[in-house]
Amino acid sequence: MVQFASFTSCVVPLPVNDVDTDQILPAQFLKITDKNGLAEALFFNWRYAPDGSPNPGFILNKPESAGCQILLTGDNFGCGSSREHAPWALVAFGFRAVISTSFADIFRSNALKNGLLPIVADGATHRMLFDLVKETPHAKLTVDLASQTVFHPSGSFAFPIDPFNKACLLNGVDELGYILGFEERIKAYEDARG
Repeated sequence: MVQFASFTSCVVPLPVNDVDTDQILPAQFLKITDKNGLAEALFFNWRYAPDGSPNPGFILNKPESAGCQILLTGDNFGCGSSREHAPWALVAFGFRAVISTSFADIFRSNALKNGLLPIVADGATHRMLFDLVKETPHAKLTVDLASQTVFHPSGSFAFPIDPFNKACLLNGVDELGYILGFEERIKAYEDARG
């Protein structure tokens, strides 16, 4: 996993509540074990017509979404079944953070394990961000994980994250990588115990 550094990006607004993991990545793509190619499958049933042609009305198919690294969503993002493929697809598309008022616990856990930062904003801040993006479509936000702050043109807001996941993201390690960081101390302990 790559170290999570502060970044600045435009925002893709997706004002839909209760987006479940099957909408993020439909079940037909769950057989894939390689993360490559999942970007094209993200929101597949919304992005493409039944004949496979792109839906020009869907936000990810619009030119202004190209290169954006922040997804601003409705309430309760990532609900439904547990599938690690959902954050895989979001990361493959280029997203580094998703902002919502709430996330399903399993989705949040899977996102953090795969380098995708789920940012919880309170209701008033959430509405302000949607208004900002509507009024200024190319407005940029800066996400600073170290200070747990999102900066926007008229100010900033803090977001919660537990210390363990924050440390893993900032150091670019998953849970196993974190444990392996203590390998010498573990070996010394084991050697001392004989």
